Amino acid sequence: MRWSDGRRSENVEDRRGVGVPAVAGGVGILGILLALAVALLGGDPFVVLQQLSGDGSVLGPAQTQVSRPRQTAPSEDKLADFVSVVLADTEDTWKQEFSENGASYRAPKLVIFDGVVASACGQAAGAMGPFYCPNDEKVYIDLNFYRQLRQQMGAPGDFAQAYVIAHEIGHHVQHQMGIDQQVQRLQRRVPQAQANQLSVRLELQADCFAGVWAHRTATQRGTLEQGDIEEALNAAARIGDDTLQRQSSGRVRPETFTHGSSAQRQQWFATGLQSGDMNQCDTFSDNQV
Repeated sequence: MRWSDGRRSENVEDRRGVGVPAVAGGVGILGILLALAVALLGGDPFVVLQQLSGDGSVLGPAQTQVSRPRQTAPSEDKLADFVSVVLADTEDTWKQEFSENGASYRAPKLVIFDGVVASACGQAAGAMGPFYCPNDEKVYIDLNFYRQLRQQMGAPGDFAQAYVIAHEIGHHVQHQMGIDQQVQRLQRRVPQAQANQLSVRLELQADCFAGVWAHRTATQRGTLEQGDIEEALNAAARIGDDTLQRQSSGRVRPETFTHGSSAQRQQWFATGLQSGDMNQCDTFSDNQV
């Protein structure tokens, strides 16, 4: 991916070196471990975190962030720079897309952190992977996830890393359109298996939106290089629910899927990539999901 000459976003919050909150009645490390276990079983870890924190907030009145200033490696700083460029590119794509549809795009913030982070959706550990919090309209990513993506999941390459960001930005697009709110209302009225299916459709749509971004950056800004698309499709396959479940437990349980199978994630990213049209990303009316 040709990115070094790209625009840098002004919407990056660098929280590297900010440690675990000093807890006074907060979530704590045990709560984070419990949330991780729930995530592996296909549940929503933020439900656990919000329950443990009482009112759903991250930091109570007596909690503070402990600062641990540290020097960052040049390779890590380069990766943070890359993230800023990709974020800026998504801003350009969705600003144009919304404008063409008579709307205004409200760019989200992206928080870079290491270890544990406080968000408006709860306290989260980097091991849980990147996530979007609709409560504060921010994307959160621990840069160490990219090492995990490369070394443990077998998904190397800068465009694989860019796909991860574009997917989370896709959730912000859904939030701005009110899609995630509608899904949450429906989930509260149906059994867990159906609620999981709705989550799958929401995640697959975010993959499709990531594909729309990839189409725009390829055709309008010419940043893609040979092999980039294959990197993204490989990453989509490596983080499919069936692949992750097979690796972690040796057993695949489709009824617990919350993000979609590897094949589904590849399919919907490809749909957005080939069409470049967000209107083709209606995963909720497609009976073949």
